[in-house]
This record gives sequence, C-alpha cells and structure tokens, in this order.
Amino acid sequence: MNMKYFIYRAIILLVSAFPFCLAANSHAFPVPERLEFEISYAGVPAGRAVQEVKQVGDELHITSTAKSADWINLFFPVDDKIESFLISGTPPSYIGVPRLYRERIREGWTRFQKDAVFDREKLEVNTKDFLKKSETTQKISKVTYDTLSSFFYFRSVPLETGVSYYIDIFDCKKLWNTEVQVLRREEIETSLGKFKTVVIKPLLKSEGIFARTGEMHIWLTDDDRRIPVLMKSKVKIGSITATLVGGSYWPAVK
Repeated sequence: MNMKYFIYRAIILLVSAFPFCLAANSHAFPVPERLEFEISYAGVPAGRAVQEVKQVGDELHITSTAKSADWINLFFPVDDKIESFLISGTPPSYIGVPRLYRERIREGWTRFQKDAVFDREKLEVNTKDFLKKSETTQKISKVTYDTLSSFFYFRSVPLETGVSYYIDIFDCKKLWNTEVQVLRREEIETSLGKFKTVVIKPLLKSEGIFARTGEMHIWLTDDDRRIPVLMKSKVKIGSITATLVGGSYWPAVK
C-alpha cells in the first residue's frame, strides 16, 4: 500500500463510506443544513468534504461533495459528488426513503457515473452505469436506503447505548443488511468546542471504500440533532479522520 492509497481513502471518507444516515417535520436536524469537514490522514490535511440537506418541493435533497487538497491535485485529483433524493415515509423510515441516488465520481483516473432509481411499489431498484452503458434491476426491502441517506436515518432515530440497529443499504451493486452498534456516550473537544456525543460503530459489509479494512467510529452530538462532529476509520497503517470545522448546524454544547 502506498500514500496514494491512503489519501484516496481520506478524501472520499464522507462521500460514499458511511452506509448508515424525511417525511416533512419528522427529522430533528435543521433543514437546510450544511456541514463542512476537514479530512486528514496521520494528521496531514488531505481534503475537504461538505454535506448539505435542502427541501426541494416535497422531497429532501442530500448532497455530499469531496475535493482533494491543492497539493494532492498535482498527482491524484479528487472531485466527487453524490446525491440522494428522499420522498415522504412513515415509521420505521422516519426520514422517508430514497427515490433517486446519483454518483458522479472522479478520483485520479477512476470515473463513475451511476444512477439508482427506487421503485417502492415493485420493491425494485434500477441501476444505470452510464460509462459502462449497462443497466440492472434488483429487489429491495420496504425500507432500503442508499449509502448516503442511510447516515441521515441514524441521525433521526433514538439511540440506546449497548444496542445494535440494522438497516438495509443498496450500494449500486448489492443490498446489504448492515449492523450499527451504539457503543457509549462520551464528551470530546474539537476546534469548535466541547461536545457531548454518542459513539456509533457501523459494521460494514459492502464492497465500498472501507469494506473489511478496519474499524470505523462516528461521534454524533448527544441531542436531537445528532450532528457528526468527528469520524475516524482505521486502515492498515494509521487512521483517517474527518472533523467538523464549519457550516450551518446546531451550536456546540460548551
């Protein structure tokens, strides 16, 4: 493994690595919301990522973007954008369910352009790969999320320490039933201040970025907003960190 490998993983930490995640008025976090993260590997800044949630008509539109730092652009540019459009849902969906998931990925020489359209009546998802010019249709469960909206699902439900929660996630290849463990409550301090948090650990199975490479932990504020203030993932050497550094969000607990 070389440095490029680790930088690659750091840059796309927020874009497609978090398979966890709005009928109107059912979500606790503010809409619109903007979360800005600094991504680093071994303490070295590697890029920036932004997650945004907006109301678009009767739907919620979630967007996640990631860009590499200028010094990385010289040899491994990253410019990623992932979107999820959610329609109204009822419990246990809480935040609604995805209608459309879209990937536009540029990472070095790698390119992805994929759309996944969810049919809730037929319980199917149709995936188009525009670069490979291929199309597949697969079965889904009644409450299936994509790799982006699943994170917001876990921001919208009560979390009890010592309990595992399960969610079905479609990653444009396969449907996975993913376990997320609620480990503990902990107070941490970042550049934004002190936060009382609840720590969760997703047990990822998919062929995505962090599949079987090491543990991932996420620190969510221990309030109704469940803001992700810190995220860490171990790799074979060291760890990758994403830290909330700005945006429009619930203020820190001082």
